[in-house]
Amino acid sequence: MNADELWKRFRQYLVWDERTGISLDVSRMRFGDDYLSEMEAAAQKAFDAMHALEAGAIANPDEDRQVGHYWLRNAALAPTTELKDTITRDIADIKTFAAAIHAGEIKAANGQPFADILVIGIGGSALGPQLVADALGSAGDKLTPYFLDNTDPDGFDRLFARLGDRLKQTLVLVTSKSGGTKETRNGMLETQARFEAMGVPFASQFVAVTGIGSDLDNRAEAEGWLRRFPMYDWVGGRTSVMSAVGLLPAALQGIDIDSFLHGAADMDTLTRRAETLHNPAMMLALMWYHATDGQGKKDMVILPYKDRLVLMSKYLQQLVMESLGKERDLDGKVVHQGIAVYGNKGSTDQHAYVQQLREGVPNFYATFIEVRKDRPDGEEFDVEPDVTSGDYLQGFLRGTRTALYENGRDSITVSIPEVNASVIGALIALYERAVGFYGSLVNINAYHQPGVEAGKKAATKLLELQGKVVAKLKGCVGESFAASELAQALGADAEDVYHLLTHLASNSSRFTRSPGQAPAEATFSWQG
Repeated sequence: MNADELWKRFRQYLVWDERTGISLDVSRMRFGDDYLSEMEAAAQKAFDAMHALEAGAIANPDEDRQVGHYWLRNAALAPTTELKDTITRDIADIKTFAAAIHAGEIKAANGQPFADILVIGIGGSALGPQLVADALGSAGDKLTPYFLDNTDPDGFDRLFARLGDRLKQTLVLVTSKSGGTKETRNGMLETQARFEAMGVPFASQFVAVTGIGSDLDNRAEAEGWLRRFPMYDWVGGRTSVMSAVGLLPAALQGIDIDSFLHGAADMDTLTRRAETLHNPAMMLALMWYHATDGQGKKDMVILPYKDRLVLMSKYLQQLVMESLGKERDLDGKVVHQGIAVYGNKGSTDQHAYVQQLREGVPNFYATFIEVRKDRPDGEEFDVEPDVTSGDYLQGFLRGTRTALYENGRDSITVSIPEVNASVIGALIALYERAVGFYGSLVNINAYHQPGVEAGKKAATKLLELQGKVVAKLKGCVGESFAASELAQALGADAEDVYHLLTHLASNSSRFTRSPGQAPAEATFSWQG
């Protein structure tokens, strides 16, 4: 296309919202002018499904659950008075608790004000809060946030070393809906041990964010933790950032959670419009469908040109891939749906993998996220006469977009006015709605995650096998066994046994490993 044709297409396919200041430009996606009309019936069906979901229908049939994350930012939408009151009360409780912490009315065990927050969680219990904390944090934060989002012992040690004695003035939030998530439990236990080693009663500085009546809820009550905040069955982890999961750490950090919720509510209002060309979430979903043939044939590359949004691609990885990566559709047919997501940030990407994006395998479509305001305070600094660092950032974004398009690579551009609580709330809401719409377009349940549960069950079986391996070796102190011998004795998989033995020998002086002619022929023994 020539410049005039591209300008015409830009004007035709730019979705702009005055209220949020967010715009969506899909003019650099190579869809025909008849594509939207061809997809209109499917789009209207998705609008109807979303309307039913927000009204309280069972939108997650596999778990027989409602899906209510849209109610979190507008309690009036909730289908019952009880739910409306619950949402309103819980948000008020979060704000009251945070205010008491900030005012020093609730102090650490040593009588000093709290200085830091440690959030222990994984997946949706960490990614949303991390995104919000990094995007909206500043030197003036009331409490500084830290995160334990894995079960890596070295990761634990590194964080505790950074905190040092500050752990004594750290408020710990343990987030797990079921209370049985092992990564979160392990982080909790290691943190409690650190408190005990410092002679600090951990219970007075621990807060649980969990399902009512869960194992974690019961433990927190029995141990006398400082507070407990609820998680809801009708909110999935990857869409929980506007529940206590995300609101509590944000409020404690000093972020304006009212603006965060209002921004999301404004985007929800916009993306309820059943007018495809004026609905940015539906347009996003339709672009994903077009780019991937509705079968995930291309990857989604997220390129935010702002350091504060570096975690956006990581956040969207879970939101998109856990929601859309499904083996079967709603009719039980095997479809193997999903869209792979990756990204970093601009202009760093131009020195990392844009070379491949422009000239390598064309198995992707890009999404540029542009922030129009360079600095929150509006100050300017010229690195060249009448040219700022922000001008360069804008130039690299637009230049990369053009370079990709000229070489047959499609892209979407999402523009936001600035990075603040309201806009980040709206941006998250935009993608939540787009994911829901896309799920309808490809007829899958976007609100459950059976593959995640399968991985947890497999891990549990492996740890059960480890117990049997250890018991066998303990019963034969000093005797050496090859992995194949132990596997045969236990009726287990030899490779699993080999990897367990190698791990145990690498981490405990009680196990020894004697080399064999080949690695798999090594022998192991328990020394007691």
